[in-house]
Amino acid sequence: MNAAVPDPLAGYHIEAEPFYRPAGNEVALYRQAYRHRMPLILKGPTGCGKTRFVEHMAWSLGRPLVTLACNEDMTASDLVGRYLLDANGTAWHDGPLTLAVRHGGICYLDEVVEARQDTTVVIHPLTDARRILPLDKKGELVHAHPDFQLVVSYNPGYQSSAKDMKPSTRQRFAALEFDYPHSGLEAEIVAHEAAVGLDLAAKLVAIARCSRELKHRGLDEGVSTRMLIYAGVLIRDGVSPRDSCEMTMTRALTDDPDMASALQGFVEAQFG
Repeated sequence: MNAAVPDPLAGYHIEAEPFYRPAGNEVALYRQAYRHRMPLILKGPTGCGKTRFVEHMAWSLGRPLVTLACNEDMTASDLVGRYLLDANGTAWHDGPLTLAVRHGGICYLDEVVEARQDTTVVIHPLTDARRILPLDKKGELVHAHPDFQLVVSYNPGYQSSAKDMKPSTRQRFAALEFDYPHSGLEAEIVAHEAAVGLDLAAKLVAIARCSRELKHRGLDEGVSTRMLIYAGVLIRDGVSPRDSCEMTMTRALTDDPDMASALQGFVEAQFG
């Protein structure tokens, strides 16, 4: 009897449920999109929960999640694969995108516009009725597994025109819009993730809300939910609220003395 063939995506399954609190109907909409394996764009500011949402949905659907953080040095080979030398000579090694396409994973390309546009064009044949991935260097045409889905994310408010998504790419996707959750829900998330009290979490959220009012008025981005969790963790471990917020928010967000002073003022308003 032949031994079972190992699952190439076994290491990409999410075993424990990722904590996620819906802010709207995004869970139901994603489920409908996945029914049709529709490619999706997740749009929203940094640290608002896009990646956690994808992790939660992959867990909920019981599908492996292959995640790749895009950057300007990423090549097409980083996505699809390449020939590499091994003990037996030269052998082809699938890239993360090809693994998901072959074996039915959800492939998540985080901050996709950070990748060069000549790299991301390789996803075009996967995002229409063809659902194919040409491996030109290998001379192979990979037809997508029935369970394969492509999901990409980016922050439309923090991109230069040179790094915006091309219309020829954008029109191939459906899109879900994300933002920071309302104050009460965001405080609940921070309290859970940082393991702190709701009152402390609410004060951190109030600082973030003030900082977000400065977006495009000196700050490229306000304080994200992720930053609030970092601050909460440090405070829980005994670091003073002022030092925690300075480390995770003020110094992380700006080098401008006036902006730093404004952020410190928001912190003092909550913690004295």
